Amino acid sequence: ENLMSRYALVTGASSGIGLALAEALARRGRNLILVARKRDALESIAYELTQRFSVDVLFRVCDLSEPLQLSGLLHELEQNGQVIELLVNNAGLGSGGAFVAQDWRREQQLLEVNVLALARLCHAIGTVMAARGHGQILNIASVAAFQPGPWMSSYYASKAYVLHFSEGLREELRAHGVKVSVLCPGPTHSAFFRNAQLDTSALERGKLMLSAEEVALIAVRGLERNRAIIVPGWRNRLLTMAPRLFPRWLVRRIAARINRRFGRA
Repeated sequence: ENLMSRYALVTGASSGIGLALAEALARRGRNLILVARKRDALESIAYELTQRFSVDVLFRVCDLSEPLQLSGLLHELEQNGQVIELLVNNAGLGSGGAFVAQDWRREQQLLEVNVLALARLCHAIGTVMAARGHGQILNIASVAAFQPGPWMSSYYASKAYVLHFSEGLREELRAHGVKVSVLCPGPTHSAFFRNAQLDTSALERGKLMLSAEEVALIAVRGLERNRAIIVPGWRNRLLTMAPRLFPRWLVRRIAARINRRFGRA
């Protein structure tokens, strides 16, 4: 295989951590296939990265909450013969507020994107990687993956799925020469919170948030070292330990208080 036909596929690549990861990978000479819902954003990002880093940047418009659109994307990838060396499952949705007060359609979209689309991409592309005997997968979870999160219950649970699924897959695919890592960022400067309608002014004032670029840099270094679980920032690493240090009822209560404050619920 010539190196030119090898690509990194990044979902949710039009903003936030996904965009920062795409840029960090392009900077390292990786060809890219960017997937997101917004065509104009993808077009300008593809153009810019091509100009700046002289890599090949393709893009596909796809709403991952729609199984049929995802089927179309997978079919197209199969037909086009680009070798996907790295799969980055970054696309994710959040929602804040009481579960029973949420519009069900939005909850379903969250599960379609955060759980089902991620698993399906791992299945389709992971199968090809395993048969080839090499490849790498990076799934994006969250520090939320380590505990329950009242008032963001579906979101926290979806990220727990991503963490445990990724760790399981890592062991299964190791013998096939495929590496699997999971990135668990804390709150990050990006559009995510605005989309989830959460108020993060207190976090931003407290210097607790890393930028998407910092998170992407840590992620890429972690990938190069084949780290299983990548948690950017020492404060976030501490957070992931809380559920092991404190009784679960206390962890639940604290998360509930924090999430109620951020979700304008």
